[in-house]
Order: sequence, then C-alpha cells, then structure tokens
Amino acid sequence: MSFIRTDETSDFSYQNLPYGVFSTSDNPKHRIGVAIGDQILDLGVIKSLFGGPVMSTQQQVFDQPTLNAFMSLGYEAWTETRTTLQTLLSANESTLRDDISLRSRAFVPQKTASMHLPADIGDYTDFYSSKDHATNVGIMFRGKDNALMPNWLRLPVGYHGRASSVVVSGTPLHRPVGQMRPDQTKPPVFGPCKQLDFELEMAFFVGGGNQLGQPIPIDQVHKHIFGMVLMNDWSARDIQAWEYVPLGPFLGKNFGTTISPWVVPMEALLPFAEPNPIQDPEPLPYLQHQDPYTFNINLFVSLKGRDMDDEVNVCKSNFRFMYWTMKQQLAHHTVNGCNVRPGDLLASGTISGPNPESFGSMLELSWRGSKSIDVGGGKTRTFLNDGDEVRITGYCEGNGFRVGFGSCQGTILPALQL
Repeated sequence: MSFIRTDETSDFSYQNLPYGVFSTSDNPKHRIGVAIGDQILDLGVIKSLFGGPVMSTQQQVFDQPTLNAFMSLGYEAWTETRTTLQTLLSANESTLRDDISLRSRAFVPQKTASMHLPADIGDYTDFYSSKDHATNVGIMFRGKDNALMPNWLRLPVGYHGRASSVVVSGTPLHRPVGQMRPDQTKPPVFGPCKQLDFELEMAFFVGGGNQLGQPIPIDQVHKHIFGMVLMNDWSARDIQAWEYVPLGPFLGKNFGTTISPWVVPMEALLPFAEPNPIQDPEPLPYLQHQDPYTFNINLFVSLKGRDMDDEVNVCKSNFRFMYWTMKQQLAHHTVNGCNVRPGDLLASGTISGPNPESFGSMLELSWRGSKSIDVGGGKTRTFLNDGDEVRITGYCEGNGFRVGFGSCQGTILPALQL
C-alpha cells in the first residue's frame, strides 16, 4: 500500500498515520510528524505539498511545536490532510517516493527521535465510563446492593483533572505523598502513598472547540473529536480514599497522568467501530445516537519491577467494554454551555471488562489488596513498588495490518523527602 515498508505487526501501518511531536539530537526544535513503519514523516518539510482547498492556505500549522493549531482547523482540514498523506505515501505516487533529496530530509528514523506531548493541554477531564469498573469499585466500597450510584446509568460521570501534570510516555514519576487514614479508629497520618496504582485508560483530544454557552449537539460531536491516545491515570488509592468525600479526587490523582505520544485519528479507527452497548434505562435525548462509536481496540498492561526477571502482562482488556461513548461524553460535557478548546483532553476512566484478566487497575486485580497478583518468578504485587515500570499498549487488528498507539510507559521513583 505504501512505498514505506511496514511489518504486519507494526502499530504504524499505512492505514494508521498517527500524528505526534518529535525532536532529534541534531535539531532540538519540536516538530509535527506522522508515524509510518519505523519512520517519522516531518510535515514541516513537506508542507508545500498540502495543496487542497483548505490546507493550501493553512500550511503554516505544520511549523508549530504542537498540534493545537492544526486541531483548531476542524474536521474538513483533518480529513483533507489525511487524504493528502495517504496519496503522498502511496506506493503508486512518485512525488515523495522518487525525490531522493526530499525523502532524505522528510523522513526520520523513530529510534533517533525524542517524543513530546502532542498538544498544549489546556484542560483535562476524566470520565468514569466502564460499567464493569464502576460496579467492581462500588461492590468493594458499598456492597453489591449499592454498587452503582443512582446517576451512573443516566449520565457520563466525570471530574476535572489536572492538565499541568499530564506527561508523555517515558517520563518517570515520584511516588506521591499525602494524608492517609489506614486505621479508621485513629487520626490520619502523613507520608508516602502505600497503595499506588495504575489505571488503564484511553483519551481523546478535542479538535475544533465551541463558544461559551453553545452546546455541541450529539449529531455534530464527531467533528470535534480529533483522535485518541493511550493513558495511564496513576492513582494513590489510600490518599484518594481519605480525601474524596465529599468533592472527589484531588491529591490522589493530580501528581501525574501519562499518555502515549502518537494521536491516532478517528478516521483510522472508524473501520473498527462496533454497535454501541445497550443502555438501560434509555439515555435522555441529548445523549442518544445510533451510529456505532464503540471501538474494538485490544489493550494490554504489563509490569516490570526491579525484582523481576521479565516483563509480565497483568491485564488484557478492550475499549469495547465502555458503557458511555466518546460522543456521549463530549455532548454531556458541553450541554450546559461549557466551552472546550483545541487540545483539551477527555479520558475514558478505567477500562475493565467482565473477567478478572480484563480488570484495568490493581485495585480490582488485587481486590482492594485482599489477594496477591502473580508477576512470575515467585514474586507478587498488591500495589506498585518503587522501580516498577508500567507499560500500556493497544491496537486494532485489521487484515494483515494493525492500527496501534505505540507505548504508554512510566516508572515509579521513590517519594521525594520533604
């Protein structure tokens, strides 16, 4: 399909073409690129080749150090750019294929590049949209008869996260410190978190925004969803348990959130859309849509500790387990007139399925620390140790190709001394 050869197990097939921001040792400038195979296509080098009716006057967006300006151009610009890229990278198109000088300047091996946050993230919202996850957590803390709160089946529950501590894959994070109350008969204590967890999530970037006071109707929401990334919403469960009543997550969440560097456009994911889950009770009209917007994305979480010989897979899940769709999340987010902006990040919440192997957090895998998680070689975990590296990967499986997201990885460093 392309003159750039890609292995069928590569995340970055010709059918994918995700966007990211990179730099190299010989050029530290942050540049916008597209991944294909083991290469990055530098869009700033080939910007003059975008000659469509929209992008011919907007080529300067590819000189920016983030994707925000490109995202802000809207749906027509995104689809036109993707069509141009598919043409330029096609095996039958000579413009880029046969220009040896241009190719030498335009392509950069991924192994020589450093990846950066793809956007300037102004706001970050985290939803709670996996029914299995919400049910599991509800059972742990409230019992089976009151697992889901009365509003959960009526609207996509969410909270406003901390955008400043969203980091790109590969960035290490220190174990957070804070208040905890491990013994309910005694006053709280202060110190390093003892129940540090990962959360398997995905997130999408908002493209074109909306004016304050103007909701985005659900039949127009797809024009505002630019693309998706993998996410690890690190969580300090013991800090969270003490602080979250009555206003919800705070220090238990805001110390760090990791995302993958490559943003997979929604056009690349649409072939993997599946029927949406049956929602009972039926959502209110502003949340209703019939078109499939649930995606078959295979997801994996692996763990590698300093005391472990090998990396071990601890979770195998799928994005199809989501109850509330991304369209419903964004429609609900803006229905009160809230304005979203290009580069805003909206996350799924922990993605868990119906089986224990698909539970997307250690809180569930260890069932609140009551059982050990086997990580091989006689080693176990209930929560994360210092030195543990967590890696999230994911991909859609096509006929002889994958549409993948790369890696979302982070390592836990010891807590800093105050």
